[in-house]
Amino acid sequence: MKKITLLLFIVFSPFVLSQNINSSEIEIYKKIDLFGEVLEKINKDYVDEINQSESMDSAINGLLQSLDPYSAYMTPKVFKEMQTDTSGEFGGLGIEVSMEAGVIKVISPIDDTPASKAGIKAGDYIVKINNLQVQGKSLTEAVDLMRGPVGSNIELTVRRRGVKKAIIFNIIREIIEVKSVKSDLIDNNIGYIRLTSFNDNSSQQIKKQIDILRNNKNLKAFILDLRNNPGGLLTQAIKITDFFLDNGEIVSTKSRKKTESRRWFAKKGDITNGKTIVVLINYGSASASEIVAGALKDHKRAIIVGERSYGKGSVQSIIPLKNKGAIRLTVSKYYLPSGKSISEVGVKPDIEVNEEGDNFRIKTDTDNQLNYAIKLLNG
Repeated sequence: MKKITLLLFIVFSPFVLSQNINSSEIEIYKKIDLFGEVLEKINKDYVDEINQSESMDSAINGLLQSLDPYSAYMTPKVFKEMQTDTSGEFGGLGIEVSMEAGVIKVISPIDDTPASKAGIKAGDYIVKINNLQVQGKSLTEAVDLMRGPVGSNIELTVRRRGVKKAIIFNIIREIIEVKSVKSDLIDNNIGYIRLTSFNDNSSQQIKKQIDILRNNKNLKAFILDLRNNPGGLLTQAIKITDFFLDNGEIVSTKSRKKTESRRWFAKKGDITNGKTIVVLINYGSASASEIVAGALKDHKRAIIVGERSYGKGSVQSIIPLKNKGAIRLTVSKYYLPSGKSISEVGVKPDIEVNEEGDNFRIKTDTDNQLNYAIKLLNG
């Protein structure tokens, strides 16, 4: 009897599988028909005349943003502008943003840019741009509104955690030049390195600054400041982490296709010769910053001080389309050496210290986190 049952399963299962595929495809075609019907009704009966092409763009973008805040559609115009913006010098405000709950969320302001100087903070929600509601607009549309001629004024209305009233910022657009590395010597014995983003040559700049700081005979420790660093190139995050490790896994990525999942390991050679490292993070530390902080924490190579990081643990790929536009699509997620995902969780500091003040200049009285790190290293 068991043999007959098994035979029946083998004979009929391909048919059932085929039937399931067909019913699934039929359901998708029904949805496509429904979408066409809705578009037709809107075009015919909506109170104002609509641009059907723009409506379709919004629909495509809506589909992508329903997946996660980082996937999005770029029209041919936006894609072309993005390609020119990657040169490292661009006009604007100097903020890294994403979309959340229909409004623009600031991942982090870039140091010494108009947004940073005005007082924009990581975690701020931009609800109006020049008195236009952001709600209902796509991320690319909102970014377009924030762009403008150098020297022109823009008004941003912001909602901030813990603040009841909306805050209005008037900011002058500037050419943004990203200088990713700054360094200094604190108290003649602590090497301070500030990394604002992970650009093409960030690892070279970091190595150069470490070499300069190591010339001081009194040097006993390093502070790596990754606060308000929105991330950047994965390759740079791996190289920089490798500077401080002798061995072990740095990060891994897992994707839907197992063949595209990867792991990266440290090579022998800690360029700081094992000196104590404190890494500063806050809510504006995202993506590549979280890889560095998380890997050094997991290997117990650094003391992490500050606030829990942003939680952007995914990899986006830019995929060109036939219409000369493109989609930004999440294709994999980062995992720390411990196997933990960064996504929506972030990196928890070893020592939690709330930040105070709006700037991160060395030795300012308002910089609670940096002052704590200095005291920690000086005993």
